[in-house]
Amino acid sequence: MKDKVELLSVSDLRVQFPGKKRGMMGRSLPVPVVNGVSFTVFRGETLGLVGESGCGKTTLGRALVRLGHSVVDGKIFFEGREISSIGNRQFRSLRKEMQMIFQDPFGSLNPRLTVGQTLEEVLLVHGIARGEAARQRITELLDVVGLNREYSNRYPHEFSGGQRQRIGIARALAVNPKFIICDEPVSALDVSIQSQIINLLKDLQRDMGLTYLFIAHDLSVVEYISDRVAVMYLGKIVEIAESTELYTNPLHPYTRALLSAIPNPEFGAKKERILLNGDLPALLDMPRGCAFHTRCLVAKAECKHQTPKLQLLNNNGHQVSCLLYE
Repeated sequence: MKDKVELLSVSDLRVQFPGKKRGMMGRSLPVPVVNGVSFTVFRGETLGLVGESGCGKTTLGRALVRLGHSVVDGKIFFEGREISSIGNRQFRSLRKEMQMIFQDPFGSLNPRLTVGQTLEEVLLVHGIARGEAARQRITELLDVVGLNREYSNRYPHEFSGGQRQRIGIARALAVNPKFIICDEPVSALDVSIQSQIINLLKDLQRDMGLTYLFIAHDLSVVEYISDRVAVMYLGKIVEIAESTELYTNPLHPYTRALLSAIPNPEFGAKKERILLNGDLPALLDMPRGCAFHTRCLVAKAECKHQTPKLQLLNNNGHQVSCLLYE
């Protein structure tokens, strides 16, 4: 992307979950879910965020908009303004700028409200429109996401999964946001519907100048929609690069293993699969040194003791956290 302008910047972000108490008199130990994450999202781009289930992708996305557990440490900057330490009342005004599309297109909608009531609620809460102006805005939103304006009087259970996700997108667009976090927005949909939603998101980005953080585990989808991709492992980002660069020249052993799992669409084509050792370590029993060394096929002795840092390797913005490149 030319003339990159930072929209969102995250520095050493840490998020913890309260742990379970151990024993009768034991203390609860906090569980580090996001453990020192730093990255930047540029205006108008899509930054893909990938990794295995449980690596902290969704927790990171929700922390940016203060859903769920609060930030323990680190800083978040939005349009140059530090927002991680401001009060909830001040942050409320920022919710119009930062919205979220959720994974479950049914569970994220109130079953007791019609589509029109769901969208009208957003407009009223943020003081955007009411009455006839709100009804006109609802009609516009339904048109934008490809739904019939007559659907405003129907309830969520009357729609398919793809239609419900379009309603979720309309709700996010209602406040004219600049930044949208897409938390696995197509993973619950049929493959035939996924492409429709992805293309809708791309069209909306082009027409409205939107910026996305696109969280997913489907690497093919991420490759198609993302300008840059960040790879996350056990609460840390281990590699960031432009999409083409990452998919053609992955540097971190974990990234290589993930990409090796993508099926080759060509008939009869063979692809070497990299199988990792073991499972993800427990968050309360994190390995010392490089967190990936317990599963890495090329780990060396120093990987057990030294913790690598995310470092820039070339002029293309390719960053990797691995001792092999230090």
